[in-house]
Amino acid sequence: MNQTIRYGIVGCGSMGREHIENLYAMGVAGGASVTAIADPHGPSRDAALALCRERPQVFEDHRELLKSGLCDAVVIATPNHTHVDIMRDALATDLHILVEKPLVTRMADGLELLARAQGRKGLVWVAQEYRYMPPVAEMLRLAHTGAAGRIQQVAIREHREPFYPKVGDWNRFSANTGGTLVEKCCHYFNLMDLVLRERPLRIFASGDQRVNHLDESYGGRRPDILDSAYCVLEYPSGARALLDLCMFAENSIDNEHITIVGDEGKLESLLPSLTLRVSRREDWGRREAWGQPSGTGKGVSVRRVWDTGIKYAGHHFGASYIEHQRFAAAIRAGTPAEIGLEEGLRAVASGLAAHLSIAEGRVVALSEILPTGW
Repeated sequence: MNQTIRYGIVGCGSMGREHIENLYAMGVAGGASVTAIADPHGPSRDAALALCRERPQVFEDHRELLKSGLCDAVVIATPNHTHVDIMRDALATDLHILVEKPLVTRMADGLELLARAQGRKGLVWVAQEYRYMPPVAEMLRLAHTGAAGRIQQVAIREHREPFYPKVGDWNRFSANTGGTLVEKCCHYFNLMDLVLRERPLRIFASGDQRVNHLDESYGGRRPDILDSAYCVLEYPSGARALLDLCMFAENSIDNEHITIVGDEGKLESLLPSLTLRVSRREDWGRREAWGQPSGTGKGVSVRRVWDTGIKYAGHHFGASYIEHQRFAAAIRAGTPAEIGLEEGLRAVASGLAAHLSIAEGRVVALSEILPTGW
């Protein structure tokens, strides 16, 4: 396919509109056109239309969009718990699909979608854009070319503001989101696996709802989403990964901090400053170097990393723009998705395992969540 790719947007909330902005940034030169939008919520549809430079066909029901013949690809950016129903309908077509994370909120739903996707012609890509953020992408490149030696530890810290308001405040309830460690953190679990190029064996997590949404009530229902947690994941090689999440820390300077430590060096990515730190343990094998004080910053290279090809930074430091470019390139080349359904579902599984660990106060094996043979 060399012609313009016609996109349909299903879900016109904040993330759906973010996709529209990215597609328009790609523009005619990038071969992107928004030809249809669908959302049952009128104000969301109106807000999306206000962004459109052409006049897309407007639908209330996603099924009408899917059968309209107006689209080559569809972007699904609806509330998490609605993904499974919309994906069932989308997978029955030949359309290319970009579905927002998390893929699903329940493991059984994800396995069903995997089965439905077997043998279909259209591409299916799960949006996990974190890996495309410029300093993160460069950190991954360095890690995978041995800049830190054999990787032993990965730590991801996000200290941020509470969940944003959504239509009907659907994201206040775990039944809708899959839980905070699915909704918010499947990105991070996916990134840990990508850094280590392994799949976790076990996870232990501790978390709670300590500060946010405690005084809210929705028809007598109290929000139940946790706002803080620590998660430790163990991998087959013996490497470990740590997630440190706090959602009442909006006064942070760099609210997202990734650290990769190997036996020969250390890599750090900080956002939103777009900072990358790289250091080597040059004297690690010399006995006379023992006892030297740490924390001096000696030998640490610090630089700001950006991709000048990004035409729209948006809410994800240009990562969604890069992901859309990769998605479109895969459609045109007929190549597999960089982030397929199975990988998207594995990220959900880690989040579900973390929530089970918190609920039962124990280490949870991923084999308890994943089917036999995974």
